[in-house]
Amino acid sequence: MRQQMRQVGLVGTLYAALATPVIAQVPETAARPNGSLHVFLDCHTRSCDFDHFRREITFVNWVRDRADADVHILITSRRTASGGEELTLGFIGLRAFAGEEVSLRYVSQADDTWEESRDGLTRTLRLGLVSYAAATPVAERLSVLYREAPTAAATADLEEDPWNYWVFRLNLRGSISGETSERFWSGNTSVSASQVTESHKLVLSARANGDRSEFDVVDEAEGLDTTYVSTRTSYGADAYSVWSLSPHWSTGVIGEVDRASTVNLALGVRGGPAIEYNVFPYAESTRRQLTFLYTVGVVALDYVEETVYDKMSEIRPAHVLEIDLDVQQPWGSVHGSINGFQYLHDLAKHSLTLEGHLRLRVFRGLDFNVGADVARIKDQLYLPKEDLTPEEILLRVRARETNFRYGLNVGFSFRFGSKFNNVVNPRMW
Repeated sequence: MRQQMRQVGLVGTLYAALATPVIAQVPETAARPNGSLHVFLDCHTRSCDFDHFRREITFVNWVRDRADADVHILITSRRTASGGEELTLGFIGLRAFAGEEVSLRYVSQADDTWEESRDGLTRTLRLGLVSYAAATPVAERLSVLYREAPTAAATADLEEDPWNYWVFRLNLRGSISGETSERFWSGNTSVSASQVTESHKLVLSARANGDRSEFDVVDEAEGLDTTYVSTRTSYGADAYSVWSLSPHWSTGVIGEVDRASTVNLALGVRGGPAIEYNVFPYAESTRRQLTFLYTVGVVALDYVEETVYDKMSEIRPAHVLEIDLDVQQPWGSVHGSINGFQYLHDLAKHSLTLEGHLRLRVFRGLDFNVGADVARIKDQLYLPKEDLTPEEILLRVRARETNFRYGLNVGFSFRFGSKFNNVVNPRMW
C-alpha cells in the first residue's frame, strides 16, 4: 500500500469524537469490542497522561507492546518561542495499515494549564485515530463534531502581538533540610528574555545559585565539637543572537559571563561568532537532527587565587566544536553529543567530552537502555596554586586536578502477560 503522509496544522477548528452516549456505554474492560483498533502509545513528554487518554479515548484497544498494535503513535516535542510546547504526533500504520502514516501537530501556549495542554493533546490523538478506526467495525459507532472557526474580526484580534514576540521568564527556588548534626540550604534564581521568530532568535538570561552545608562532628576522646561548613556559589549570564540562513544553516554570536567559587573563578567572559549546520532540515527537529556547531572567540579569566601557572588573570583565544545527534523513531531513541574545546595559544590545553543515551526495543516486551559519558580534561587553567585542605576535598567545594571523568548506566526492562492496557485503576498507588 502506498505510503500516505498528511501534514495537518491544528488550530482547534476541527475535532473528531465519539458521541457522548457511546462513550458512556463503553465498559472499562481489558478488551474493547471485537474489531477495535489496537494502538501502542510511545510518548515521553510532560503533556502525556496515559491514564487520561485511556479514559477519554475508548473506541480503541490500548496495547502495551508495539508487536500487537495496528497503529504506533510516536509523540515528540520541542519548546516554542513563547514557552509553550509543539507536539508532533506521528501515526504509523502496522499490519493491515502498513504504509499508512499520518502526521498531526498540536501547539500548547505558555500560559495553558497542564489540564488544557492535556485536553488539547487528547483531542488531537482522537482526531488521528479516527482516520484508522473508520476502516474497522467500530466505525458505525463514531460521530464527528465540528466547531465553528472564529470570525474574521476575532481572528485579527488574536493575531496581534503587543509584545512583538518578546517572552520573559523569572524562576525562584529554595530548599532547606536537616537533622540533628547536619543542615543544608540551597537556592537558585534565573531570569530570561527572548525574542524568537523564524528568521531570528535573540536570547538573554542570567542566573544565580548557592548552597550551604553544615556538619557537626564530635570527637568525644578529645572533647571537641567542630562544625564544618561548605559553601558554593555561582553566577552567570548568557546572550546569543542567531539568524536563520537556510533550512540547514544558521549563524550567530554567542556570549557568556560566569563567576564560580568551585573553579577559582572571580569573573570569566567568553564570546565570539558561531555557525551551525543541520544535516536534516530544522523543520524535522522533533524527530531527528544532527547538528555541527563551531564557535571561535576569546576567553577572559580573572581568578580568586593565583593559579598553578602563576596567573591572576589572562585572556586566551579558543574555539569549540559541538556535534549533537537526536533521533526519535518507532524502534527507540538515540541521543549523542561530542564537545571539543581548545585554547589556541597552547593546543595541548583542551577538553573533549562524549556522551550518549540509547533506548532500544530489542523484541516483544524487551527494552534496552544504556547511557554513558566520558571526558578528557586538559584545560584546567584555573587550578589554584595553594593546596586544598582535606575538608575542601571531602566537601567538594573546590575543583581538583583531573585528567578524565566518566559515567555509565545500563538497564533492561521486560514485560509479559496480557497485551491489553485499557484499564485505569489509581486506588492506593
